[in-house]
Amino acid sequence: MKNIVLLLCFFIFCCNTKKEKNTGNVTTKIENEKIPTLNLEQANRLAELPLACVGTEYPNKLGQTLGSDDDLKSPKTLHPTFYGCFDWHSAVHGHWSMVSLLRQFPDLEKRTEMQNWLLQSISEENIKKEVAYFHGKHNKTYERTYGWAWLLKLAEELQKWNHSTARELENNLQPLTDLIANKYLEFLPKLNYPIRVGEHPNTAFGLSFAYDYAVTVGHSELKAVIEKRAEDFYMDDQDCPLEWEPSGFDFLSPCLEEAALMKRVLSKDEFMVWVNDFMPELNNEDFDIEVGKVSDRTDGKLVHLDGVNFSRAWSLNEIAKGIPEFEHLKNIANQHINYSLPSIVGDSYEGGHWLGSFAIYALNSIDND
Repeated sequence: MKNIVLLLCFFIFCCNTKKEKNTGNVTTKIENEKIPTLNLEQANRLAELPLACVGTEYPNKLGQTLGSDDDLKSPKTLHPTFYGCFDWHSAVHGHWSMVSLLRQFPDLEKRTEMQNWLLQSISEENIKKEVAYFHGKHNKTYERTYGWAWLLKLAEELQKWNHSTARELENNLQPLTDLIANKYLEFLPKLNYPIRVGEHPNTAFGLSFAYDYAVTVGHSELKAVIEKRAEDFYMDDQDCPLEWEPSGFDFLSPCLEEAALMKRVLSKDEFMVWVNDFMPELNNEDFDIEVGKVSDRTDGKLVHLDGVNFSRAWSLNEIAKGIPEFEHLKNIANQHINYSLPSIVGDSYEGGHWLGSFAIYALNSIDND
C-alpha cells in the first residue's frame, strides 16, 4: 500500500511540474497556459463589439481615391453595407463576427437583433452598390488584399452556416463574392514579389483566407492559383528572422502568417521539410516568443499589438494542427490570447471596432479535442 501511495505522489508531482527552459546560465519556467474557450458567455461578451460598430458611421477612414467632387459622399452612401466600424474592411469582418457567433451559438442573447441587422445590411440592393464602387475608374484596387480576404472569409462563414438566413445572405452577397474572387485571379499572376509587412497588405494573410474560401466552396481555379503563387513566393525561403518581430504597428506576424499559409498548401511531409529550413526553431520544445505588449490602447496604431497576439495565436494553432511535434506551439498561442482577450471589450473604439473579430478567429483556431 505504501508503494502505491508513493507512486501516486510521484505521478501527481510529474503532472504538475512546469516545463523548464534553459536560457544560458538561467533556468526559467514555462507555465502551461489556461486554454481560452469561446463559450456562450464569452460569445455574448464579444458580440457587443460588432453590434456597437457595424452601424456606427463616424469616425470613418474611407481610404478612397477621389476622381472628382462627385466622389465626395458619405460613407453610408458609398458603402451601404460596409460603412461602419471606422473603415470598410473592419465593417466586413464585423459582419463576419456576427455570422460566426450566430453559427456557433444558437442561444446568443442578441441573436434576433444580429440576424435582423444582417438581413437589412447584406441586402441585394446594398450589395449592388458595393459592387458598383469597385467598378469605378479610381478604386478598382480598393482594399487589396486585406479587405478582399475578409470578404471571402465572410462568404465562407455564410456557406458553413446551415440556416435559411445564411442562404438568403449568401445569395445577396454572391455578386460581390464573385467580384473579389475574380480580382484575386486577375491580380495574383501579376504580383511578382510577395508583400511581407505586418499590416494590411501582407500577401500570406490574404492568400490564406482566400484559400480557405476556395477549399470550402470548391473554387478549384482560385485554389490552384493560390497554391502555385504560394510556392512561387515562399518555397525557397529560409531562416525567417522572427526576432525582428513585431514592428511597432504590426497586427500580423510576417513569419508565422507565411508558415501558416504553407501549412495549408503543402502536404505534411513537404511542410515539415520546408518549415525546418524556414523556421527551424519551431521544432525545439523550448521555443518561446514574448507577447506583443500594448502601451496605449487609445492609440489606433499601438493597439495593433493586441491584434498581433491574436493573429500569432491562429497561425501557431494552424501550424500545430495534426503535427504532434508542434504540440508545444499551442501553449504559446494560448499565452498570446490570454494576454489580450481581457482588454478588448469595454475599451477604446480604436481597438474595439476590429479586435473582436481577431479574438473570435483566434479562439476558433483552438483545437479542443
